[in-house]
Amino acid sequence: MADELVDVKRDYIYMLAEAGKRIDGRKFDELRPLSITTGIIAPADGSAKVQLGDTQVIVGVKIMPGTPFPDTPEQGVLTTNAEMGQIASPDFEGGPPSPESIELARVVDRGIRESKAIDMEKLCITKGEKCWMVFIDIHVIDFSGNLIDCAGIGALAALKTAIVPAKKYGVGEDFPLPVSHFPVPVTHVRIEKYIMADPLLDEEDASHVRLTITTDENGNIRAMQKGGTGSLTRESINRMLAEATRLGNNIRAQLL
Repeated sequence: MADELVDVKRDYIYMLAEAGKRIDGRKFDELRPLSITTGIIAPADGSAKVQLGDTQVIVGVKIMPGTPFPDTPEQGVLTTNAEMGQIASPDFEGGPPSPESIELARVVDRGIRESKAIDMEKLCITKGEKCWMVFIDIHVIDFSGNLIDCAGIGALAALKTAIVPAKKYGVGEDFPLPVSHFPVPVTHVRIEKYIMADPLLDEEDASHVRLTITTDENGNIRAMQKGGTGSLTRESINRMLAEATRLGNNIRAQLL
C-alpha cells in the first residue's frame, strides 16, 4: 500500500513537472522561504533556529575544555550530533540513532570540517594536553523535507554567534568562536528527467536520487552526499553544482 501511494505521488508530481510546476508553486531552482533566528537557547554557547518552508531545526553549540586527539595535538575537537525525535515526524522513532540521523550529522559535520570553517588551531589551549571541544547538537522540530540544508544552515548560524566561555573555566577571557568560512549545503532531487532544488517531503519520497553539494564562499566544493539508488548524468550534476553555488551565495547573504 505504501509503495502504491508513493507511485501515485510520483505520477502527480511528474504530471505537474511536465507542465513546469511544483506542488507548492515554486520554480524548479527556487528555495522555500528561509528564516534564521540566533541566540534562542540561553545556556548554550551558541544557538539558532532555522525554518526552511515548514521544515524546522534548532541547533545548540556547547564549548568546553577537553583533550585533543593524539594525531592533532595543536587543534581543538569538533563533534556533531543529530536528534530526529517523534515530535518532528511520525516516521521517526525513539531509541538509538537512526541511519538518517547519522547521515544528517555526518554531512553537516563534513561540510564544516572540510572547509575549515572553524580555525581549530586557535582552539588549542596547551599542545597535546588541553583544547576547546565544540559540540554541535541538531534537533529536528518539524520535518517537511530537506533536513540536510536546514540543519547545515542552522549549524552555521549557531557557530557564527558562539562565544568560547574561557572565563568560566579559568583560562582567560571569553572570545568569539573563530569561524572564517561558511559552507552552505544545497540539495536537489531528480524525478524522472526533472531536477528540483530544496525538495519537499513528497518530492523526496517520489525522487529517484538525491544529491547534496556543499560549497563555500569561494565556490569550492567542500562536501557531496548522494542518496537513493538512481543515477545522475554529468549534465545534471553540472547543473546542480551551478545552482548550489548560486543558491548557496543567496543563503550565505542571510547568514552574514
